[in-house]
Amino acid sequence: MDIILSNTSGKPIYEQITDQVREQIMTGVLTAGDALPSMRLLARELRISVITTKRAYEELEREGFLENVPGKGCFVAPQNRELLREAQLRRAEEALAQAVEEARKGAIPLEQLHELLDILYKGDEL
Repeated sequence: MDIILSNTSGKPIYEQITDQVREQIMTGVLTAGDALPSMRLLARELRISVITTKRAYEELEREGFLENVPGKGCFVAPQNRELLREAQLRRAEEALAQAVEEARKGAIPLEQLHELLDILYKGDEL
């Protein structure tokens, strides 16, 4: 499981972990039944607090992405891909609604907003 943390990101570390694990599950990199590293091992590998990894794992478990099996560890839970996609689409829609509201407040034309979205979406490809 590859996780890359950024100290310059505005996101808390636990959120960076949850986002990356969630993405790996949704893209099929991690599949149902795959074991995740223990909270202690992941904390040691990422050089962060165990409390941070615990919070990330608990969040993913609450969202239904992980199952915690006492004495055995955390595993990727079986997923309904369509429900996951719908939930992700809903989160993207909420974020875009906020972006549109900010653009309207700043009188940013729709064409410029489209251009910005294209740049952000294709960021790594440019």
